[in-house]
Amino acid sequence: MMEYLSFEKPIEALAKRAAALRESGSGEAEALMLDERAHRQLADLYARLTPWQRTQVARHPSRPHFIHYMQGLFEEFLPLGGDRLYSNDQAIIGGFARLGGRAVMVIGHAKGEDTATRLRHNFGMARPEGYRKAIRLMEIADRFGLPVITLVDTPGAFPGVDAEARGQAEAIARSTEKCLEIGVPLVAVIVGEGGSGGAVALASANRVLMLEHSVYSVISPEGCASILWRGNDRAPDAAEAMKMTAPDLMQLGVIHKVIYEPVGGAHRNHAETIKRLGTALRAELQDLSSMTADELRQDRWSFFMKLGSM
Repeated sequence: MMEYLSFEKPIEALAKRAAALRESGSGEAEALMLDERAHRQLADLYARLTPWQRTQVARHPSRPHFIHYMQGLFEEFLPLGGDRLYSNDQAIIGGFARLGGRAVMVIGHAKGEDTATRLRHNFGMARPEGYRKAIRLMEIADRFGLPVITLVDTPGAFPGVDAEARGQAEAIARSTEKCLEIGVPLVAVIVGEGGSGGAVALASANRVLMLEHSVYSVISPEGCASILWRGNDRAPDAAEAMKMTAPDLMQLGVIHKVIYEPVGGAHRNHAETIKRLGTALRAELQDLSSMTADELRQDRWSFFMKLGSM
C-alpha cells in the first residue's frame, strides 16, 4: 500500500475515492477519471516541491535502497565484508559486480527495508569500520583496474561515542582521501539523503550525480535549525537556506548531473528509476574510460578545488 506524505493528502483522498468506487463494482468510469485527476495533481505538485518537501521525499521509506539497485541494475554481485581491523559494518555494503557486462566495484549505504533490517544496517549511518571497509574495496578496485560506483544514502556518519572512540573523523577523512587518489573512474550517485561527511566520504568522485528528489548537505535541516534557532520547528527554513536540492546544487556546480525521477518520485516506480540510473552510469563510465590514471586524479582534484571559488 502506498504511503502518502503529509503534503500529498489531497492526492491520497482522490486515490481512496477511486478505490472505493472500484470496490463497489459500479463506478469504474468515474474511478478512471479520479485516477487521471490524481495523476495531474501529482505531476503539478512534484514540479514545484519546496526543499523541505524534497527532503521528505528523499527519506520516503519506500524509496529504492541499495538492495533494490543490486537486484535491478547490477549482475553477479559478490559482497566483500570487513575492514580487516575491527568488524564488518553493515551500514556500508560493497563488492564486485557487473554493469552491462562490465566489471565494477560497487559501494553504498544500506538503510534497510523494515524495522529489523534498519536496525541491522543502523539506518545507513556508518561507523569507522564502514569507511575503512570502503577504503579497502577502493584499493582492491584500483589494484585490478575496476571502475568504482558509489550509491550514497545516509543521514550522516554514526555520531555515537563508540564510533568517535574508534576514530570516526579520521576514517571519514581517509575515505575521502582514498576517493581522490585512486587511479580508476569513480562515479557517485546521491540516491536519497547525502548527509555531511558521511556522504562526502563516498562521493568525492569524478562525476557526482543526484536523483531529482535527493538532497545533499553538510547537515540535516533539523540539525541546522537546532543550532541556529534552538529547535526543529524551523527545519523547512533551514532546508531552503542550505540549497540542498539537486537543482540548487547543479546551479552551484557542486554536482555534475541530475537524474530525473518518474512522476511522484522514485518510490512510485522503482523499475523506471533503476533504468534511468543505469543509463546515466553507463554513459558516465564510457566518458571516463579513455582517461589515464593521472588524468582521473587531476579531474577529481580540479573539480573539488574550484568549489566555493565562484
